[in-house]
Amino acid sequence: MCNDYAREIEAGRVIRLMKEMENVPPFGWEAGRIPNDAGPTPHVKITERGLIARLKSDKMVASMTTWAWKTPTGKPVFNFVSEHRDFSKTERCLVLATGFYEYTTPEKSIVKLKDRHLFTMKGEEWFWIAGIVRHNAFAMLTTEPGPDMKPYHDRQIVVLRPEQGMHWLRLDRPEAEILAIPPKNTLIHRQTRKDGLEIASGHGASA
Repeated sequence: MCNDYAREIEAGRVIRLMKEMENVPPFGWEAGRIPNDAGPTPHVKITERGLIARLKSDKMVASMTTWAWKTPTGKPVFNFVSEHRDFSKTERCLVLATGFYEYTTPEKSIVKLKDRHLFTMKGEEWFWIAGIVRHNAFAMLTTEPGPDMKPYHDRQIVVLRPEQGMHWLRLDRPEAEILAIPPKNTLIHRQTRKDGLEIASGHGASA
């Protein structure tokens, strides 16, 4: 499952765009200041800090928060199954992303480095990943794979378009509708590493 994602956009730009959307509450930073590590980055990995947004006292509050909490055995929980669960009592969050990566076994058996695939959202500069917060850390929700993901993995994270994010925070629609499997052509796929070799940007893309 997803253990690596991209956030290649300035947080300030996202905040400005959100102010133009309908039904979005006032937006601010936790503790009232922008964290030093909130800038764009091509990779955010498990145990690193990601930019998330939550509803607090009818305000949308952003923070840099650790990705994955630990179980009593020390195992990190970074993905969380969404099906057949009630999230109405949980602390829900939105994870800011511009893309996410999945890894597959290379065709050449002698290659140990896995192939890497980047998925972005068609028609969007950025998007949200639905998540929950526990123990001062977050995990991403997962669901059955949509048609764009099936060739690469048997699960996928729940992705939401920018204007859909508030539905998850407010739960003003049925959870099954908000966390639904995305239809075909929601995601754009580009392979960025094959048989141990990096692929230059602009090659290997498919809608």
